[in-house]
Amino acid sequence: MQQALRPRTATRLRPTAVPPPRAGRPVRSLIDADAIRVLHRAARVLQDGLPDLTDRLVAVLQEEEACYRSAMETEPVATWQEVHRSLGHSIASLLDPRGARDGARRCTWKIGARRAEQGIPLDALLHAFRLGGSLVWQGLVEETSRTAPEDIRLLVHVASDVWNFVDEHCTLVAESYRQVERQLAWRRENRVRVLAAALLDGTSRIADLPEAAEVLDLPESGRYVVVAIAGGHPAQCADARAAAVPPGLPVHWHSGADADYGIVLVGDGDLPEPVIEPTGPTAGVRIGIGGVVEGLAAVGDARRLADTALTICPPEGGAVRLADHLPAALIVTSPELGAALSHRVLGPLAQLDPADREVLLDTLAAWLACDGSAQRAARRLYCHRNTVLNRLRRFEQLTHRSLARPADLAEITLALTARRLLRPS
Repeated sequence: MQQALRPRTATRLRPTAVPPPRAGRPVRSLIDADAIRVLHRAARVLQDGLPDLTDRLVAVLQEEEACYRSAMETEPVATWQEVHRSLGHSIASLLDPRGARDGARRCTWKIGARRAEQGIPLDALLHAFRLGGSLVWQGLVEETSRTAPEDIRLLVHVASDVWNFVDEHCTLVAESYRQVERQLAWRRENRVRVLAAALLDGTSRIADLPEAAEVLDLPESGRYVVVAIAGGHPAQCADARAAAVPPGLPVHWHSGADADYGIVLVGDGDLPEPVIEPTGPTAGVRIGIGGVVEGLAAVGDARRLADTALTICPPEGGAVRLADHLPAALIVTSPELGAALSHRVLGPLAQLDPADREVLLDTLAAWLACDGSAQRAARRLYCHRNTVLNRLRRFEQLTHRSLARPADLAEITLALTARRLLRPS
């Protein structure tokens, strides 16, 4: 009633101990002595002819279940021996229900565990057990009909006991199978997490890359981008995942302590612009999209780029693509230098009243955002164009910098960026 296939791995998972029989269900019902005598007489004949009975069951299994055909091709001796052992326990349980029960249950429990390791479908395994039960019952009937046809009627009294035994062991083998199946699933999920975490941390070993590529379903070669998502509640983050990566791009998501990371295969192109909007149900969710790296081994570098982009995101939510914010990335990756530049350029404004200082800096930021147009900046700030120009001239006088000089303008822009990004929360 079972197949002998060795597991693919050297270390076998084993479920916990075989559960005890359910209380209140005797092995066999109360039957008269004559019915027991008929059952035992036929069962002893089956026991003596156990090799032939094993051959019959193996032939039926080969015909009706593909996985058993494969087993007989790869390990015919081991398969036959295990079918023989299982049938032996079944017949022994008919002759000595109390004494043989524990051994039969242990045998069945091991079968379920082994089949789960081998990945044989549970339906096929249960079918094999029922075929074995049918063959044993058929053998009991045939032997009684041959030697004492008048006793056939007595077998009716033991039929329920035989099939109760089969049902009990089908339940047992299914419990064992499912327990090991859960253990295997946990191991697979945990291995996936470990391999993905190592890639993102940049600690993955070269020898582990082929396995990582297989379990993540991503090629070792190829161009990758990492997307980092933080903030919001789980449902918002799930929406952000779908919105941040366009359909059709292969991606593996990994949940980290502070952010969710998507390892995205972008092929020969670049990652398109994210379609997420920092409003509505995704408000408060921050998305950082790093730069492109070559190969799965460089995913750790891609994650650091995504973290940099995530740092640039405003606290209220939004999406930042690193390639579009490289000056800001320079600031957040060297905060000490950014703070020094901000102090050097904007330090002279410290002598002003805070409200006055904010007016000058807000005007400068609006002018830069409007591409140096005082007219557009004035509309944004709800003031006159000349007011904007006067504030800009005052800024130049206080800082001794010229907005018309390219070198000064670059330093001023970076200093404003550093002030915004490095300002304490």
